[in-house]
Parts: sequence; structure tokens; C-alpha cells
Amino acid sequence: MKLIHTLFKNSVQEIVPIQLDFSAENLRLKEIDLDNRQQFEQFIENEISLLGGNCGIGGYLEERVIYRRSSHYENAESPRCMHLGVDIWMNAGTEVFPISDGMIHSLAINNFYGDYGGTIILQHHINDDIIFSLYGHLSHESIASVRVGSVIKQGEQIGELGSWDENGNWPAHLHFQLIREMQGNLGDYPGVCSKVDLPYYQENCPNPLTYNF
Repeated sequence: MKLIHTLFKNSVQEIVPIQLDFSAENLRLKEIDLDNRQQFEQFIENEISLLGGNCGIGGYLEERVIYRRSSHYENAESPRCMHLGVDIWMNAGTEVFPISDGMIHSLAINNFYGDYGGTIILQHHINDDIIFSLYGHLSHESIASVRVGSVIKQGEQIGELGSWDENGNWPAHLHFQLIREMQGNLGDYPGVCSKVDLPYYQENCPNPLTYNF
């Protein structure tokens, strides 16, 4: 899969991605306590190994039950449950590379329980358009020397996947998202929205798996 190979081109020799399902339709999710780190991580490992893969992928516009573990996704009108990016589940410490040449737009450590942890956002000029790419759940140390305004090339490393204690309390993975309009956000952008707000965010956050880089 082109997206995974570009994001992790120097990290893994052979990538065998397995589609992961975090919707209510996956009945195996009901058998685990999502607040239990070991159970959550073991669930992901089992789902990947069950089909003979070495990483998990998926989630674009998926209605997920896993966000019920954090008040970060609560909303007075409608809880945020619709995932706006693609998650790629790999080991902590795995090196991450940008999807295309770009400029560091912003970065932040988003430390709320269930949030991104280390986050970098790049600005790109692709096919005469300006588009932003968000890389969430990175280790804090790996982005410590990154500077806003710096130009970065596609083959240059931009960070590493963070562990539980620094990536928002999630099993290690990359949240990758495309954004057309940042709406003034710096170092952060919603990666999950409510069903009520989905029409706007679906338009503003195109599918990374089908976008023409």
C-alpha cells in the first residue's frame, strides 16, 4: 500500500497491513476493557496476527466505540465518534516520514488523555493545491528539534511513534490525516467529529488512501 510505504519507507522492510475494525460491529471489542492497556494492546496484536499481518490500518470515517474511554470526545449535542484520518498501528519507536515535500506548519504536545500526544502538521503544495498533513501520536523526544517554518523533504524523518505514556494513552500507532483548511488551528486539529458535523469535516479532510499525492 503506497501510503504506508511512503510514511514508513525506511522503517519496515516488508509491510503486510491488516484492516482493523473498531466499530460496534466488531463483537470481539466487547470482550476487552479498553481502559486496560494490556488488554487493548493485546487485542490489536491478536487482530493483526490473526490474518498474518505485521501492522494494522484503517479507520477513515469509521464510527468507533473506542472513543468512549475518554471524556475528550464528549459533546453536548452529539459525542465525537467519526474518525477523520487513517490509523497505522505499528511498534513504538518506528520512524515516520512525510508523505510529500513540505514545510513545518506547526507542532505541539497534546497531552490530554485520549489526545494525539506529539503532533506535527506539514503544509504541502500538491497538484496546484495547498493541503496540510497531520502526524499524531509521535514521541516527544523525536520532535523536540523540529522548527516551525523548516522545509522538509519526502525522505527525511520527521518523528517516531510514541509509547502509551506520551501519545495520549493509546497503543502505539500513527494518526495520519489530510486537511484542506486549518481554521486557525496550530499543532492540533480534530481527528474525530460528531455525526452532526461530519458533512463539513468529510469535505475538509479527504481520504488519505485515495488522495493523489
